[in-house]
Amino acid sequence: QVQLVESGGGLVQPGGSLRLSCAGSGSIVSIYGMAWHRQAPGKQRELVAVITSRGSTNYADSVKGRFTISRDNAKNTVYLQMDSLKPEDTAIYYCYVNVGGFTYWGQGTQVTVSS
Repeated sequence: QVQLVESGGGLVQPGGSLRLSCAGSGSIVSIYGMAWHRQAPGKQRELVAVITSRGSTNYADSVKGRFTISRDNAKNTVYLQMDSLKPEDTAIYYCYVNVGGFTYWGQGTQVTVSS
């Protein structure tokens, strides 16, 4: 059973930073590409960042230069470092993995950027 558990969300002022964590079950993080998505109120869920099994990364244009995705295979954890946060980054952030055509999501963690 694949499980993804996010943590690290919270309330932060504009310009601040947060680091989200996603702990995966077994060795899933070290084997498969992982991604972070987000969903703001009244909007569709959107892809934020991807890290492949080989470590290549890709980002949505809206977060390039501010967010960094990484992973620690020994801890079976993928991270999303978010810097220079803006109010428009406010959303629920979800960890995602596709295993053999089956998609799995974490429960989400709320990020609120507000003064």
